[in-house]
Amino acid sequence: MAPLINEKTGLPLDHVHGIGATVWVENKDESSEITWSKAEVTAVDGSNVTLQLADGTTVTKASADCPLQNPPMRGGVEDMTKLPYLHEPGVLSNLEERYELDDIYTYTASILIAVNPFRRLPHLYDSHMMQQYKGVPFGELSPHVFAVADAAYRSAVTAEVKRPQSVLVSGESGAGKTETTKLIMSYLAFMGGRAPAAAEVDGEKPVQQKVLESNPILEAFGNAKTVRNDNSSRFGKFVEITFDGKGCISGAAIRTYLLERSRVTGISDPERSYHVFYLVAAGADADERATLHLPENAQHASAAFGYVATSKCHTLKGVDNAEEYVRLREAMDNVGIPTEDQLDLFRVVCAVMHLGNVKFV
Repeated sequence: MAPLINEKTGLPLDHVHGIGATVWVENKDESSEITWSKAEVTAVDGSNVTLQLADGTTVTKASADCPLQNPPMRGGVEDMTKLPYLHEPGVLSNLEERYELDDIYTYTASILIAVNPFRRLPHLYDSHMMQQYKGVPFGELSPHVFAVADAAYRSAVTAEVKRPQSVLVSGESGAGKTETTKLIMSYLAFMGGRAPAAAEVDGEKPVQQKVLESNPILEAFGNAKTVRNDNSSRFGKFVEITFDGKGCISGAAIRTYLLERSRVTGISDPERSYHVFYLVAAGADADERATLHLPENAQHASAAFGYVATSKCHTLKGVDNAEEYVRLREAMDNVGIPTEDQLDLFRVVCAVMHLGNVKFV
């Protein structure tokens, strides 16, 4: 008969630690947030153990509630299924060790865990890195989002038995879902891009470029600054990319879900509403400002509108709203939105902003 297992620690319920064993101790602060501390077993009394913490204090706990520490592994392990003890503190400790070495990616079998570095690491995502992972069996190189994207591409396009593939990107706010999705799309565009001579027809941009240029548009209209994240997606999206028989991108579709509509009319400091309100207010040229009835002073234009003025935050660190507006218009051009349609769209955006100044008496 198989032993009963403690779901928290992954250890048998009758497991007893020996004196000198190193373990993890669960702590809860006033906010009920769980943390883990290292401890050493100094005494054993049946199913209970006495532990000495790093600060010298001692506590008594049930041995089944004290997961054993993994043996020291310099830099952690790339695949956490190789850890002797696969439990919550063991996973967190391994991720921390790798994160301190700028190894932000770690596998758990075929699952890729990414820890947001909150800074740019351009050397991890250039074309040279894409070339390194191209066609390499999953798991042979260090963990990377390109390895996941390559495995999906090969299974869908070049495998002997081709099957549609799905990549699920999930995590809490600020975990890096938006950036990870863009990196996957960049790799698929790299693999499925057409030769330059065949890419552009009658001035129309190639499909792979349209796929990538959709990101600034989606972010402008669906992303906003929150307390935890300057570029938080306030909607869900399903991106579908199709390939032809030669493995080249033949089309793409993006479905969006559950936009946070309440953010249009109500925000609190220090959050912002959707980026597009600030971009058009700062970046529209003189003719557009007259057409859209925007204040002449572009620097403080967004503060003139009630819906966005409820928060004092109108700019983001390291981001120029006017430059981002130009980039947004370029992206709209590249995906094939006519100039007049773009202006009509911004008329609607500005109409919403002006509605925030309407007073009812």
